[in-house]
Amino acid sequence: MAELKTSGRPIDQLLEKVLCMNILSSDYFRDLLRLKTYHEVIDEIYNQVDHVEPWMTGNCRGPSTAFCLLYKFFTMKLTVKQMHGLLKHPDSPYIRAIGFLYLRYLGDFKTLWGWYEPYLKDDEEFSPGSSGQMTTMGVYVRDLFLGQAMI
Repeated sequence: MAELKTSGRPIDQLLEKVLCMNILSSDYFRDLLRLKTYHEVIDEIYNQVDHVEPWMTGNCRGPSTAFCLLYKFFTMKLTVKQMHGLLKHPDSPYIRAIGFLYLRYLGDFKTLWGWYEPYLKDDEEFSPGSSGQMTTMGVYVRDLFLGQAMI
């Protein structure tokens, strides 16, 4: 399978340093070591993710489950086929959103438009933040591309 073309940056330099350190030291991320396959990570996203902000909400300001799972995908070096599977996944908008985040952080910027453009008019609604405010996947993708999404 063809490996996805990336920016070449080391994974420990993709996210802000404090977030990265918090992910790597979190009990939840360490528990993710039990997940060995792409499909196991997708199942975990489906069962555990309810927003795609970097940090948990409330008093406990640890890394969100979404960003721990995103980092898990960073360690797995996804293929082109797997990325298409994420972006087109029918079961959860959060699975798709984590795919778009993966591309935003790790993807080769020269190919980013080719990945994002087909989804700019995607009308699936979801709440990327913990506030419950709804948007469409197309608007979320556009904002990621323009650097305006809350990441």
